[in-house]
Amino acid sequence: MNILVRGTNWIGDAVMTIPAVRKLRTLFPDARLTLQTRAWAKGILSQTDLFDEIVTPDGFFDQVGTLRKGRFDLAVIFPNSFSSALAVRMSGAGRRFGYATERRSLLLTDPVELPDWKDSRHEVYYYLNLIDAVERRYFGRETETLDLEPRLAIKDGGPARNILDRAGAARNLPTVALAPGSTNSRAKRWIPERFAQLNDRLQSELNCNVILLGSKDDKEISQMVASLSSRRPFDITGETDIEEATAILGEIDLLISNDMGLAHLAPAVGTETLVIFGPTNQLTTRPFSQQSAVISANVECSPCMLRDCPIDHRCMTRISVDAIFERAKAILNNGN
Repeated sequence: MNILVRGTNWIGDAVMTIPAVRKLRTLFPDARLTLQTRAWAKGILSQTDLFDEIVTPDGFFDQVGTLRKGRFDLAVIFPNSFSSALAVRMSGAGRRFGYATERRSLLLTDPVELPDWKDSRHEVYYYLNLIDAVERRYFGRETETLDLEPRLAIKDGGPARNILDRAGAARNLPTVALAPGSTNSRAKRWIPERFAQLNDRLQSELNCNVILLGSKDDKEISQMVASLSSRRPFDITGETDIEEATAILGEIDLLISNDMGLAHLAPAVGTETLVIFGPTNQLTTRPFSQQSAVISANVECSPCMLRDCPIDHRCMTRISVDAIFERAKAILNNGN
């Protein structure tokens, strides 16, 4: 049996689908499982050992052509977009499971209605709900899934350690990564001046290496944090691909991050993580891991889900450096 998984488009979502794919693999242990995803995701998701093949076609008709070659008997479509369902339909996949969104029910053999709890339970359950539908319709049952934490394995941490060495991070000191960016929302960013103050205290009071991490799109905000700091952090923002960044997260002691993809990757590789939440819904999109914790101001207008704050950004300005520093101190002291 050939099974296609149409992957999601964002890092955090990709991590949150891992428990669902793990259950799909359990349901069909002898099937050939292919993931269609974006090129950036191949490096990290290949380390789950859940897929027999990962394909990264670029462009709609390239997707259709690539998927036709797979001759898939079953497809699970995680994205809600019309185009993702259309490409799978045109590929000739036999049974096609996906949510009945974007007027795409006619493209699916097995459309799944959006659950009533969509905005009140974590996204991990949302993706898992699709696999539960597969189980019901193929096997006439629905078994409880107990293992819900997304996990990624780092096969070789040596190159990541070399990157940290070249940056100047001392091996005998604890290392904290700060991720002050967020590609798709300025409102999700904690104040750069406070990231800088946090960096100074981590270095001066806890004797930590501090690195700034993120994509090329986050470079400007990291440079701002570095320029505002009294003690210069090691800024490697934009100098790694996502696979290298994930491996680096596996080598450090703590990540302190805005609500962004790295905040999901770090606990998935076993690293303690503090995530600063403001305008987004921590109930549904926080990292689903016991190794992560959320810091928020719990203001009356959050979650607003806006990309730019129309008032005073109180969900972020009311989060103090002291609050985050004390949490970081407790985590690092507990690890020693």
